[in-house]
Amino acid sequence: MADDEAKKAKQAEIDRKRAEVRKRMEEASKAKKAKKGFTTPDRKKKLRLLLRKKAAEELKKEQERKAAERRRIIEERCGKAVDLDDGSEEKVKATLKTYHDRIGKLEDEKFDLEYIVKKKDFEIADLNSQVNDLRGKFVKPTLKKVSKYENKFAKLQKKAAEFNFRNQLKVVKKKEFTLEEEDKEKKGIVDWSKKDEKKVEA
Repeated sequence: MADDEAKKAKQAEIDRKRAEVRKRMEEASKAKKAKKGFTTPDRKKKLRLLLRKKAAEELKKEQERKAAERRRIIEERCGKAVDLDDGSEEKVKATLKTYHDRIGKLEDEKFDLEYIVKKKDFEIADLNSQVNDLRGKFVKPTLKKVSKYENKFAKLQKKAAEFNFRNQLKVVKKKEFTLEEEDKEKKGIVDWSKKDEKKVEA
């Protein structure tokens, strides 16, 4: 009897735990479904449109800000634009003179700045070379590509020129070594130019 009661109590405890787990699982699945249902296709579309609108507004503001900054810098460097449509000749001349003076001044400044930049670059290169010398890291110079066999070919050509076979061969003028066919060909050859000369004389 005691064993049966213990088994029943144990089974009841297991059933209760299973029911709790099932309940928890159902609640979790319901929460997931509720979350999924929150972002419907219409809401997603509206959200996308809002985001695009916001991005377009931000972009427009950024462009306006950049244009205003550009205008400000141009006015600082070049001065405000002067309306010369209704101006007299003296006013135009005075304006041109001021612009000419300003251009000359800017060119002088540009030249000075370029000289300073070149000087700084030279100093940086010098300091880098000094640092490399101290560390023991030497900059490898760029090497030219040279053929390995160029000198060998030159030597061979020189030797060939010194030891020229044709110069050392004797010239043979005897007809003993000529072929019979070559002799026949020479006999069969007619010099047409001489025949024409004879006809003309006749």
